[in-house]
Amino acid sequence: MGDLATVLEDRREELLRRWSEALHRSLPRAAPGELPSPSELSELFHGLTRALDEHPASGGAPPPPSWLARRDTLPLALAVHESLGEAVTDLLQEEGGVLTPGEARVLTRFITSGITAAGTPRERPSRDAEGRLLPEALPSLDARGEHEWERLLASEKAARQEAEEANRLKDEFLATVSHELRTPLTAMLGWVQVLRNGNLPPEKHERALETVERNARAQGQLIEDLLDVSRIMSGKLKLDVEPVEVSDVVQQALDSVRPAADAKGLRLQTALDSTGHVMGDAHRLQQVVWNLLSNAVKFTPKGGRVQVFVERRDSAVEITVADTGPGIAPEFLPHVFERFRRADGPLSRRTGGLGLGLSIVKQLVEMHGGTVAAFSEGDGKGATFIVRLPLSVAMRREATLPPSLQRAYPGIPCPPELTGLRVLVVDDEQDTRELLRTLLEECHAEVSTAASVAEGLERLKEERPDVLISDIGMPGEDGFTLISRVRALPPKEGGRTPAVALTAYARVEDRTRVLLAGFHSHVPKPVEPVELLVVLASLSGRFGAART
Repeated sequence: MGDLATVLEDRREELLRRWSEALHRSLPRAAPGELPSPSELSELFHGLTRALDEHPASGGAPPPPSWLARRDTLPLALAVHESLGEAVTDLLQEEGGVLTPGEARVLTRFITSGITAAGTPRERPSRDAEGRLLPEALPSLDARGEHEWERLLASEKAARQEAEEANRLKDEFLATVSHELRTPLTAMLGWVQVLRNGNLPPEKHERALETVERNARAQGQLIEDLLDVSRIMSGKLKLDVEPVEVSDVVQQALDSVRPAADAKGLRLQTALDSTGHVMGDAHRLQQVVWNLLSNAVKFTPKGGRVQVFVERRDSAVEITVADTGPGIAPEFLPHVFERFRRADGPLSRRTGGLGLGLSIVKQLVEMHGGTVAAFSEGDGKGATFIVRLPLSVAMRREATLPPSLQRAYPGIPCPPELTGLRVLVVDDEQDTRELLRTLLEECHAEVSTAASVAEGLERLKEERPDVLISDIGMPGEDGFTLISRVRALPPKEGGRTPAVALTAYARVEDRTRVLLAGFHSHVPKPVEPVELLVVLASLSGRFGAART
């Protein structure tokens, strides 16, 4: 061991230089202040030579270097230690020597020291003076180290593949956007030029104008889809909620796609139940149905069939759109609602589109408290999409807010489901607590309030409310802490109580975090009274399970 330590000490400056260069190659984007200083590298070097002098061939690792107390991030620790092994191995090759098994064991243990819960870096096999690999020079690591390192490699590989897939989808999407926007422009500019030349027979003028108008509308729809995705992702898309007759919405969407279906000789078969009222945005629900119908018409070959059904099923209204088109490949079916995804096939390329329609459908349906699912038995066997909207948010048209609230919130219905509903409101802001108490009590709900997580948890255990409303951003313990403690309770103590989160953060990722934490719904601040009433009405049917 002393011989190797002597060689390294003699070439100390050269080794430190190579070490620094290898480290910068490993982390090319790191800021200077993020990497160990020369003095810290010297400290690590001293630890290595001391370990080689003092530890036997099978000895343990030296104590963790002090720099890790300040820099304990795993990628940096891996890069620092692995670059040391690279520098030592390269230096020994130039000296004409190789690592003995004992030296390699100490070097490997040194490289793995101080990397908490990380396992070991990639083994770098030694070479002899002629450059031949000597894999036996680096011994196998213990099982725990190998397991941890394999886990780390798998995690890094998955992250890299995810990033590469995201980049691929982005590039593919940008190319698709360019193509889809240029295609209608080509037809529009071409026909405009023909009309401008004045050589077009009068009987073809109408056809030219229809072509220009159709392509302009197609381009407008593409742009609107892009804007909708942006609004949804930023949380800026708001619903104009009112009682909606689902069959009317579906009929309007059918009327808009019927000309295209007739042009292809498609059979439109419908069965619409006229009793399915929900609370929602009629325009956005029509957009949902139109997207599904336009896809069905687009992909179904001439002479095919498109079926549309609206029916009550349990406590929901179901909208079913089925076609006899090419179907959806099994490997693509799980991704059908993802943004920018298009099935890779000649038909999808021929029919065009940005791959946004179904993603928008899913987001809009979920904003209405519903679900959407896709089914297909495979290529050539058609596809079926089912939208399910909860009837529990249905409200009688004649029900309105009491006079004291009508002036502040004109036209907002007061859902009958709130009558007798026991609601616990947890919010550190007194004004918010009083506002929600007033709003809900005027709708005949029974409301109690709490100003902190501890008080809210105590009231929940004592009063067993039907629904919990909690602010997220409270000082000290926040709403996430409250819901985690609630969900840890047994069902008989309120562990299944339906919960609504109030938060000023309205991004998609914020909503996702709230739902994953255990809340049933997410209402952004400032609170829209009608939205909160609709959400509470939709949850009112679940309190029976909460009491069990």
